[in-house]
Amino acid sequence: MDLQDGSGQDTIGLDSLILVYRDRRRRWLIRPRETPKLHTHLGILDVSSLVGMEFGTHVTTTLGDDLVILRPTIEDLVMKASRKTQVIYPKDLGLIVVKLGVHSGSRIVETGTGSGATTALMAYLVQPGGMVYTYDINPEFQEVAKKNIARLGFGSNVTFKSGDSRLGFEERGLDAGILDVGDPWEVVRSMKEALKPSAPLAVITPTTNQAEKVVAKMKEEGFVSIESLEILLRHLEARVGMTRPSNIMVGHTAYLTFGRTTKQTEAAPTPSVTEPTGNSFKPTEVAQAES
Repeated sequence: MDLQDGSGQDTIGLDSLILVYRDRRRRWLIRPRETPKLHTHLGILDVSSLVGMEFGTHVTTTLGDDLVILRPTIEDLVMKASRKTQVIYPKDLGLIVVKLGVHSGSRIVETGTGSGATTALMAYLVQPGGMVYTYDINPEFQEVAKKNIARLGFGSNVTFKSGDSRLGFEERGLDAGILDVGDPWEVVRSMKEALKPSAPLAVITPTTNQAEKVVAKMKEEGFVSIESLEILLRHLEARVGMTRPSNIMVGHTAYLTFGRTTKQTEAAPTPSVTEPTGNSFKPTEVAQAES
């Protein structure tokens, strides 16, 4: 699916999502139909006049400030989504996608919908033919997520479910799972039951204590290839002859724990010990016979 209006054109349409870009801190995600004029501290931009222009065009505000009209990427959509909860940052989402092996056609279960930013990325990646089953115990959060997903056009690849995931999931044989709740260790067993054997699971926790408890529970439930990690991101201020690390960095955002499910096997029966019969030799008797 195109991230704009589904037309796949390089020109801006009335319903296209566009990114008005000034710099890394100042950018706006809008549609010409919804925002015909963009009012900013840099001046007013006549957004309706952009229809028919190509993406990448430079435009000028009423105060003479230069802006660029870009086609938004999935990162822009995730970070600019309306939110009532903290979103997972792209630096973490990238590794989650790789570790889970998300691809077109994947069936993924997520618990902790929040504002739907992670849901949107997964829905974007599993199309066409895939599905994201997302659970949240808070209907208010899911209403925000539903609006975000609908605005981005990913609704056909997301199934919203309201309920307590600690009580289990309705789906079975799923390809991957994402666990982002306050007490993830209480949901590990439900995740194992919903995922197919060998399927990967990603758990997102803000504290080390939560990571410790979820790892212990994953081991108890037979998960393998378990690892916990943190990703730190630091930009470079790249200038000729003056390049240096930025003074501000994106430090701790979350601890990520990954693991793989295994097939439940029954314990092999313990072989019974047969007592020697009257005709059986004991080791000492064998030694005496040979002597």
